[in-house]
Amino acid sequence: MSVSTHPAAPGAPAPEPDGTTRTPITKVVFASLVGTAVEWYDFFLYGSAAALVFGTLFFPESDPVTGTLLAFGTYALGFVARPLGGVVFGHFGDRVGRKKMLVVALVMMGVATFAIGLLPTYATIGLAAPILLLVCRLLQGFAVGGEWGGAVLMAAEHGDPERRGFWSSWPQAGVPLGNLLATAVLFVLAAVQSDETFEAWGWRIPFLLSAVLVLIGLWVRLQLEESSVYQEAKAEMAERADDAHLPILEVLRRYPREVLVAMGMRMAENISYYLFTVVVLTYAKDFADIGTDLILQMLLIGAAVQFFLIPAIGALSDRVGRRPLYLVGAIGVAVWIFPFFGLASSGEPGKVLLAVVVGLFFHSLMYSPQAAFFSELFGTSVRYTGASVGYQLASIFAGALAPIIAVKLLASGGGDNTAAVGIYLVVASAITVAAVLAAKETRHSSLHHDRVLG
Repeated sequence: MSVSTHPAAPGAPAPEPDGTTRTPITKVVFASLVGTAVEWYDFFLYGSAAALVFGTLFFPESDPVTGTLLAFGTYALGFVARPLGGVVFGHFGDRVGRKKMLVVALVMMGVATFAIGLLPTYATIGLAAPILLLVCRLLQGFAVGGEWGGAVLMAAEHGDPERRGFWSSWPQAGVPLGNLLATAVLFVLAAVQSDETFEAWGWRIPFLLSAVLVLIGLWVRLQLEESSVYQEAKAEMAERADDAHLPILEVLRRYPREVLVAMGMRMAENISYYLFTVVVLTYAKDFADIGTDLILQMLLIGAAVQFFLIPAIGALSDRVGRRPLYLVGAIGVAVWIFPFFGLASSGEPGKVLLAVVVGLFFHSLMYSPQAAFFSELFGTSVRYTGASVGYQLASIFAGALAPIIAVKLLASGGGDNTAAVGIYLVVASAITVAAVLAAKETRHSSLHHDRVLG
C-alpha cells in the first residue's frame, strides 16, 4: 500500500505517527479566538465600568476623581491575581493538558462576571459592596491569568512552524474582539438609556450577558484535542516517572532570563493599551469634559481595525521576524502618546479616530508577534507556566498601575498634565526596547526544544 507524499492542505487535519488525526489548526484557532474574546470581554467590561460608573456606585462618599481612582484600584488588584492564575493554571496545564485548564478558566471567568451583574451597590449594603466587587475582580484576574498562556499555546503548538506567528496571533485578536464586544454593548446601552437609568441598572446587562458568551465558548473549546508537541513531551515525562515535576521551579531555575525578557517586553505594550482604551475614557469624562459617547464610538472602530491588524502583522512577523516589528511598536507608542490626548480631547471625530487607530496600530506591532515570541522562549514541559508567568507578572507593574498612575498624573495638572503621562510611557518603552534587544530572534525556533527534558 502506497503512502501519499503530498502535503495536507492548509488547515486540514494532519495525520499523526500512530495514524490518528489531530484537530485541524483552523478549528484550534477559532476555539482559541472565541474563548479569548469571551474572557477579555469580561475583563475589559470591568475596566470600562470602573471608568464610567463603579466610582459612583461602590464608592459614593468620595469625590468623582477619588471614586474613579478607588474603582481603578479594584481593577488593578485583578492584575495582581493574574500571575497566581498563571502559575496554578500553568502548573496543571503543563502536567495534565492545556485544554482542561482552558475550560476551567472560562467557567471561572463567566461565574465571576455574572456575579458582578448581580451585586448590590454601596447604597444597599454599604461597605460589603466594594468588598464583594473586589472578590469578583480577583476571580476574574485569576481566570485571565490562566487563559492567555493556554490559548496561545494551543494555536502555536498545533500550527506549522512557517506560519506560527500568524496562527498564534489569532488568540491575540481575541483581545480587541472582546474589547469591541464590551464597548459595543456599553455604547448601545448609552444610546438607548439615560445616564440615570444606566447608572441605576443598565450597567448590569453587559455583565449578565456574559453567561451566553461563556456557553458558546465552552461548546467550541470542548471539541479540541491536545497538540502532538505537548503529547510527546507528556509521554517523555511519564517515561521518566517524574511525579515531582514542578513547572514553576523549573522555569525559575532553567529560564530566568526568558522570564525577565518577557516581562520587559510587556511594559510598553501593556501600559500603552490601557492608556489608549481605558484611561482615555476617564480623561474625556473627568478632565476634557467632552463626554464619553464620541470616545466609545471611536474605540469601537479602533477595536474593529485592530482585530484585522493583528493577524496581518502576525503573518508579517513570519517573514521579517518578531523583533523588528516589536521595536517599531515600542518606539511608536512612545512618540504617539504626546499628540494622542490632544487629538482625543478635540471633540472632532476624525481627530479622535486618528488618535485611537494609530495608537492601536503601534500597539499591535508588539502584541501580534508576542504570542509566538513568548511561546518560542520556553520548552514544552514548562511552556504554559513560563509564558504565563512572564506575561502576567509584568501586568502587575504595567496594566494594573497604568490607569491609576495616569489619572493621578492628569489630576496633578487639572487634566492638562498629559506630558507627564507621555514621559511615563517613554520610560516603559525604553524598558521594552532594552528587553527586545536582549532577546534573540525566535521565528525559526522549533517548539520541540526543552531544557528540562534535555
